[in-house]
Amino acid sequence: MEIAELVTELVEKYRGEAAPLVEVGDPVLRAVAEPVNGQVEPELLRDLVEILFATMHAAPGVGVAAPQIGIPLRMAVLGDSALVAEEVATARGRRPLPEFTIINPAYTADGGDIGFYEGCLSMPGYQAVVSRPESIVATYQDVDGVQHTERLSGWPARIFQHETDHLHGIIYIDKADTRSVTTNDHLRERWAQPTPAEAARALGFSLP
Repeated sequence: MEIAELVTELVEKYRGEAAPLVEVGDPVLRAVAEPVNGQVEPELLRDLVEILFATMHAAPGVGVAAPQIGIPLRMAVLGDSALVAEEVATARGRRPLPEFTIINPAYTADGGDIGFYEGCLSMPGYQAVVSRPESIVATYQDVDGVQHTERLSGWPARIFQHETDHLHGIIYIDKADTRSVTTNDHLRERWAQPTPAEAARALGFSLP
């Protein structure tokens, strides 16, 4: 089925509502997504963005990429209210990230790596430590086709990288230290500290 047909079918079924999330094991999460280059009409693209945001809010999450709802297009939505303790926010560089859409995104490292626990809506129940550049230069188009270049750091940079990776068929666990893998319950009960340093010592993995 052509991309435009896939999007039309999804929009007709879920217009304005959350769509079901695709979970690991589905090939769409391992495919390299197609660049957005006019194959979807502007209004249909806006409808898709609306569904992506509804899905992100319903999960809830801080980002959803189009492949996570079965659409292999290079686009995602992001947004983070950052409602966490001040100590956690400071340690992780987690600050509010206004909601926005990224189309055909890319990034380059603009700083050294730092490791924190991440999870994924398409792989529920688990989290693992991923080392990523703490600061990046991000490029993307918005839903109107306007090109943007921004420097992002801390948690906003991590979210942008995580969602952009989805568009290359990469899931966070591919980049994680597998010794750090934990259930969400253990993360809440044992490893909820602002940084994963204690988990690293206890579970035997290294941090940058």
